[in-house]
Amino acid sequence: MSATLTLSLRAEYFDAIRDGTKLEEFRLVKPYWRKRLEGQTYDRIVLTKGYPARDDHARRLERPWRGYRTITLTHPHFGPDPVEVFAIAMTARQQSPENKEPGT
Repeated sequence: MSATLTLSLRAEYFDAIRDGTKLEEFRLVKPYWRKRLEGQTYDRIVLTKGYPARDDHARRLERPWRGYRTITLTHPHFGPDPVEVFAIAMTARQQSPENKEPGT
């Protein structure tokens, strides 16, 4: 059985990933996301625009799992102070080796 990481996104971020202008999706480094990312193996990522019906394919994207990296950034979504985030790769092709793959 394949493992899927499902991420619900705001419309602006979903559209940017779909259009290829946003290459990573950020999640705060918190216990909730540590449990879901660190040491886990996924085959694919399913991105949803909000919480669509299961058959609403226009509001769903599928990407291969390409890993993540941990970075510190300042982003309006997270407030004015720098925060540590998991930057989950959203590209359809392989990225640089700095991305963490489970088991490495």
